[in-house]
Amino acid sequence: MAQIETASYETTINTIDTLQGLKRTHACNDLNQDHTGQEVTLCGWVSRRRDHGGLIFIDLRDRSGIVQVVFSSDVNKAAFCKAEMVRNEFVLAVRGIVKVRSEGTVNPNMATGTIEVEGNELRVLNTAKTPPFYIQDSIEVDEILRLKYRYLDLRRPEMQKDLLLRHRVTKSMRDFLDKHRFLEVETPILTKSTPEGARDYLVPSRVNPGKFYALPQSPQIYKQLLMVAGLERYFQIARCFRDEDLRADRQPEFTQLDIEMSFIDREEILSLMEQMVAYIFKEGIGTEIAAPFVRLTYEEAIARYGSDKPDLRFGMELIDLSAVFKDSGFKVFDAVLANGGQVKVINVKGYANAPRRELDGLVDYVATYGAKGLAWIAYTEEGLKSPITKFFNEAVLNKMTAAAQAETGDLLLFVADKPKVVAAALGQLRLEMGRRLNLIDQDKLSFLWVIDFPMFEYDEEDKRWVAMHHPFTSPCDEDIRYLGSEPGKIKAKAYDMVLNGIELGGGSIRIYNRTLQEKVFSAIGLTPAETAEKFGHLLEAFEYGTPPHGGIAFGLDRLVMLMAKRASIRDVIAFPKTQSAAELMMQSPSEVGSRQLKELFIKSEVPAKK
Repeated sequence: MAQIETASYETTINTIDTLQGLKRTHACNDLNQDHTGQEVTLCGWVSRRRDHGGLIFIDLRDRSGIVQVVFSSDVNKAAFCKAEMVRNEFVLAVRGIVKVRSEGTVNPNMATGTIEVEGNELRVLNTAKTPPFYIQDSIEVDEILRLKYRYLDLRRPEMQKDLLLRHRVTKSMRDFLDKHRFLEVETPILTKSTPEGARDYLVPSRVNPGKFYALPQSPQIYKQLLMVAGLERYFQIARCFRDEDLRADRQPEFTQLDIEMSFIDREEILSLMEQMVAYIFKEGIGTEIAAPFVRLTYEEAIARYGSDKPDLRFGMELIDLSAVFKDSGFKVFDAVLANGGQVKVINVKGYANAPRRELDGLVDYVATYGAKGLAWIAYTEEGLKSPITKFFNEAVLNKMTAAAQAETGDLLLFVADKPKVVAAALGQLRLEMGRRLNLIDQDKLSFLWVIDFPMFEYDEEDKRWVAMHHPFTSPCDEDIRYLGSEPGKIKAKAYDMVLNGIELGGGSIRIYNRTLQEKVFSAIGLTPAETAEKFGHLLEAFEYGTPPHGGIAFGLDRLVMLMAKRASIRDVIAFPKTQSAAELMMQSPSEVGSRQLKELFIKSEVPAKK
């Protein structure tokens, strides 16, 4: 877009106008036919300007919306002359009379399309260069440019709509929790590093040389200490920080609704959170949510969908055919099963005639999730079509057909591997086929709870057990006996809320007994000395009358993203970071001077670029 310099305008008008003596009376979108004949004063930005000779039309935009203002050389010559010099994104104040548009000029695409304002006075409060992209919805512009000029991007109505939704969501959260006797309490941002999970962001302390604060990954320990303090019901819309790799639904700094309650069990938490989410959706977007939500155990979710956050908007569940193919004579399957693996399949209905090139592409697709291969069998009009059917006798094929509920026109896709690989590869393949075949209803809201998670998972890299959620989660009572011997058998009192295949929030009933908490720390490889150094304050607090308690945290960014039907949380955050954790508008992170580093007792040794 060509640059329009402000100098030519300033030669006509020597000074920028002010609002002195002029008071804004209405927002643009407030006006309707009930205001006909009234004098109004509006302020906003020029969204569009059209010159029709003796008439100049300006679409004036503010946060509420757009209204058309018309300046006539016959009505007010001075205002008309000023309007001739106005350009897009100039900041204006307009005084005029509301009039009903004639029948042929009504704009049904504008909320204010039945009226217009006849301008009697125009003040130019500021000029503007031509923006690097159009300030309008549904623009095709590189996201890098949008983020660099985020203050312009946020002028677009759809972006402001998303931030207004975010405001309504946070307000409804506060309103609901206040009605249910929760207290909003702020917890520290500068806290102690406890690197169990994602990497911490560290902050050097100038007044404590060589020591560091950490930015909180969550307020977890503080909110448990608030339960020790007897506050009973706490919440916070908390800023959290994690130094980890990014993706569409993750940022280095993010916001979560953090909740903790005393004297409560899992059922009460799940029921109350369903009520809260229903209230948020009703207040935020006017949508009714039915409760109770579907519940799946972790084992069920993995077995049927290959994911602990399954998308239930369509079927195509994973089917275990391990028993069917046991000792079938097909060496590939036999070897996998003999080594504790699985053979699972999804039935892609009506897709038997998929081209071979696409099937080959699916092999590459599952390989990204660790699968060594993908087998397929097509049920065509001419019979079974596949490179592997020759390895099976008729009895095995009949059992397979019955178990997979296959019929003519169907395509079976198989993955044979370790259970973890089968779940990841076939679960992701299920989602991909659902997208390709348009099986996913984009308007459907499919909520569920995933419960009974494993307490621990084995970290192959570190060769030790780690907490699947966090080490403050309580194990199920009947499984505590396995703590010192078989951690893999222990289920946790943990739960996740999932919406359309995305985790909205997760929580658990907490440990509140010192002895049990020390046993859990020991199970994840922490020595008594490490435990005392990292968590001694929590353990000591447990000796002063800690109530049973539990809680949950919801990702606010993800929630608003789903409510707004956006593909990325960056669209619902005012000033987000890029995939490389950079903030392009402010150019952060940035280097700092040697003097600052010296004051903080830091020496920076950045490796040379290859």
